[in-house]
Amino acid sequence: MDLLNNDNLKKAKKKSSNFTILSNDSNDGHGGYGAGTINLDHVTPVFIEIDEAEAFVDMGALHARAQVEKRVKFLPNEDEVPTEGMKRYWLVWITIGTKEKKPYYSGVAGCYMTVNKQAKRGYKSMPEHVNNMDKSIKGKIFVNQMDFSSRQVLKDFLKNHNEEMYAHSEAELHDALDAK
Repeated sequence: MDLLNNDNLKKAKKKSSNFTILSNDSNDGHGGYGAGTINLDHVTPVFIEIDEAEAFVDMGALHARAQVEKRVKFLPNEDEVPTEGMKRYWLVWITIGTKEKKPYYSGVAGCYMTVNKQAKRGYKSMPEHVNNMDKSIKGKIFVNQMDFSSRQVLKDFLKNHNEEMYAHSEAELHDALDAK
């Protein structure tokens, strides 16, 4: 692109973004370029397939590129997704923190979504996904909207991943996952 051409320079300015997601904190808190970025180093997306009662990690979800999301057009209305062949999921954002020099599950927030691979259609609320990821990053526990059996699958997954991290987690997480 010829940046000396005023028309091209105007186009380049319009394309720039003031919001960036980074996986490493390159500015080490100096507040210059890149200030206001989100660090995703300690966030893991865990999918819970509701009807199969299975949990799995797919890091592609950090950028809406998980296997279950690929080649699917997401619609804002769940009723528009054909139900035959549809799978229901919870995408749970898990954030790892440290306290007393030990890692623990500091933030956990779930988002509902459906996917019909045959119809190439699905439902998810993008604002909900972004807001719940933010809640998780900020150390909030937000799983009360999940059904009890899915919370039990999540609890088992977290415990099996690392029993010590689960034990070291706040009582709020334990209570939220066990609430009926």
